[in-house]
Amino acid sequence: MHKYIICGPQGSGKGTQSRLLCHAHDFVHISIGDIFRWHMAHHTKLAARITRIMNEGRLVPDDIVENVVRERLEIHDFNYGFVLDGFPRTRPQAEYLFENWNVSRVIYLDVPDEVVFDRVMERAKAGFGSGFTKRADDNPDALRVRLEEYYQKTKPLLELYREKNLLLTVDGTQPISEVYSQISRSLGLYPTHPTEQALEDIKKPSKHGAVG
Repeated sequence: MHKYIICGPQGSGKGTQSRLLCHAHDFVHISIGDIFRWHMAHHTKLAARITRIMNEGRLVPDDIVENVVRERLEIHDFNYGFVLDGFPRTRPQAEYLFENWNVSRVIYLDVPDEVVFDRVMERAKAGFGSGFTKRADDNPDALRVRLEEYYQKTKPLLELYREKNLLLTVDGTQPISEVYSQISRSLGLYPTHPTEQALEDIKKPSKHGAVG
């Protein structure tokens, strides 16, 4: 079974590449952001707790995130594998994951800050968001905070992945199809080019659900 982590800064294309890989290989896309958005949309108890934490300016604690991931993975609806998008974001989360799952590879989409800003602002103008509340963090000030958090807590994990010989670094500034092709070739997955149908499908809004 293929078990991948995809990582990179906000706006690096993690969701797009995850959906392309899952479309081509029947993997399951497990997006932590989508799971949280589902809870927000359905006004669950977890959503209320997350909202209270975020309104206080705090990060969602590792234990909450780990519980969400554990419950999602325990569904075991992936016959061929999964792509984990948005987790882990901290060292404790990474250690939890490696203690419980034999990860195949970690795909890192390398994108400079200036490209990230351009992409996220364009996405906001187009009406697509990336925060837990749809568009709340698609603005310059919030994006700077997210990037600072990323550099402090998430990017240092690349060294851990490198030590485990799991890291695959891909230039995320390339066109979508080229990024996908490089990932597929490096992972030994075929086909190595996305179909026209797949490229059309990923333009549709993703389903914000805890499953799939």
